[in-house]
Amino acid sequence: MEDRARALENEYFRKREQELLGKLKEKIAEEQSRVLELDCPKCEGKLHEITFEQVVIDVCDKCQGVWLDAGELALVSHRENERAGWFSRLFS
Repeated sequence: MEDRARALENEYFRKREQELLGKLKEKIAEEQSRVLELDCPKCEGKLHEITFEQVVIDVCDKCQGVWLDAGELALVSHRENERAGWFSRLFS
């Protein structure tokens, strides 16, 4: 009898954990979709994240404008400075 009770209890908690994990996955997917749908500050386009020089930047799909979050310009210029490219020479 005790084994049957433990088995039923384990089954209940397994199902409960799967329900909670499903809700958590839905919440994460919803938050990610909201983050990816940013409006361009310049035009009516949408911003999409791309990776440039190992830094994630936002690019507009209409005007092709590039938008940097806090600290991203410093990261891009620092990486460019390591190679002594035109971008680093512009700001030095």
